[in-house]
Amino acid sequence: MFGITHFGFFLVAVFLLNVTPGPDTAYIVGRSVAQGRGAGLTSALGISAGCCVHSLACAFGLTALLAASATAFAVIKVVGAVYLVYLGVRLIFTKTTAAASQPEADQQPAGAARPLRQLFLQGFWTNVLNPKVVLFFVSFFPQFVAAGSPHKTLAFLTLGAVFVGMSTVWNSFVAWIAGSVTRRFSGKPGVRKWLDRTVGSAFVGLGIRLATATR
Repeated sequence: MFGITHFGFFLVAVFLLNVTPGPDTAYIVGRSVAQGRGAGLTSALGISAGCCVHSLACAFGLTALLAASATAFAVIKVVGAVYLVYLGVRLIFTKTTAAASQPEADQQPAGAARPLRQLFLQGFWTNVLNPKVVLFFVSFFPQFVAAGSPHKTLAFLTLGAVFVGMSTVWNSFVAWIAGSVTRRFSGKPGVRKWLDRTVGSAFVGLGIRLATATR
């Protein structure tokens, strides 16, 4: 089918990759814990959008070129690390306001539009600026595309669509569960403050880990 080989094994591998905790899962859980279920779901969609970019880049050969360049890898790594640290520091020093501590159902939809848009973009850039994701796509996907297939681009696009679809379902489930568990703390500013600090510290840790990562 479109030059795809071992498609069943691909599905199993993607499932196992999704259920294994990683930076994306940590980010989604962090957003859900700090800002509620809606923030986690929006972040999950942003990460899925980032995976769409990687899938397109992989299909058209851009990911392979980027992975082959040590300079490009280093630049993306540093930018991604700085961005994660920036998000973490913002959470650590964010003051919990009365409006922020209200349950999600009591907040006005009009005021939530802009934050959700920002959360989507933050999830998107967190994924796009992770060079480890670039290396994953360029090393994992080609294993399931026949070398002699005349439809390699279509095969990569199909695999990418399946990967994004499965990841979106799983990440949304994670966001829903994490948001449901922490929703009971939404009316307690003191607890929310420490949740923000904990999640912010986790983001800083992810940024430092990314900065020190090697190929």
